[in-house]
Amino acid sequence: MTYRYYICDVFTDTRFGGNQLAVLPQADGLSTKQMQQIAREFNFSETTFVFPAKVGHTRRVRIFTPAREIPFAGHPNVGTAFVLASIGEFGAIKSSLTVTFEEEAGLVSVAIRESDGKIASCELTAPQSLSFGKALPVELVAAAISIDAKQIVTKTHGPLVTSVGLPFIMVELRDRSVLERARISMSGFEALVAQEVMPDVYMYTRADGGFDIRARMFAPLSGVPEDPATGSANCALAGLLAHYSPQRNGDFSWRIAQGVEMGRPSTLIARAEKVDGVVQTTRIGGAAVLVSEGVIYVD
Repeated sequence: MTYRYYICDVFTDTRFGGNQLAVLPQADGLSTKQMQQIAREFNFSETTFVFPAKVGHTRRVRIFTPAREIPFAGHPNVGTAFVLASIGEFGAIKSSLTVTFEEEAGLVSVAIRESDGKIASCELTAPQSLSFGKALPVELVAAAISIDAKQIVTKTHGPLVTSVGLPFIMVELRDRSVLERARISMSGFEALVAQEVMPDVYMYTRADGGFDIRARMFAPLSGVPEDPATGSANCALAGLLAHYSPQRNGDFSWRIAQGVEMGRPSTLIARAEKVDGVVQTTRIGGAAVLVSEGVIYVD
């Protein structure tokens, strides 16, 4: 059998930047094993498989890294909405349209914005409320990313598992030079596994020069040594920073750069809404661009 696929770059308006994504818009007939094999064949950080909705929403979407299926992710939702809209799956879009994807983590709504006949941007709303997991020792996390523990900033928060649908260890670093020097230590990541957490480490530093945040994300045990743009982690960061803001009410927004160290610069816009001291919603959005299309053969 043959299945059509599309490859796009997400969180960029320039081809060969951003985060690569393969999308199979009509994946009916594929088994879980076959989807995992296809994701490993593309070897992008994620590949998405689109099915008819099960409970009355727009589509059902399954997301795979090269190593495993995951319940939710950011750039796969933004990219999938972009691809489906671009190839006419949602009909003509005038100005804007919101679609809803059924996923393991819950319902993911994506607002699609059109301009001059093209899809200009997509923004998702996270499927789950902001939640916090385990706080981790600074020394343990520092060892995993090959830096000195003193270079981790703990003024706002220490290394902390945070999620809006997919958990990450969130770590603030002292400055951009520390961020650039970070490297994976496999023994350090294996030590994180012993803490009974998903060892996907998101590092960030406060930025300038047009960006509020500079970020990197390492997930070697998920088959992703480094990710050029991690929408789910940046969405969680928006919730985390809004949570710790002294403002009890407000709309927050951050312009985030990721993937620069990989030669795949990405721009993400993260937003959060806070009411009476509680983060209500988190969102992540950006542009995307089609790169290629074709068919894949499945036995």
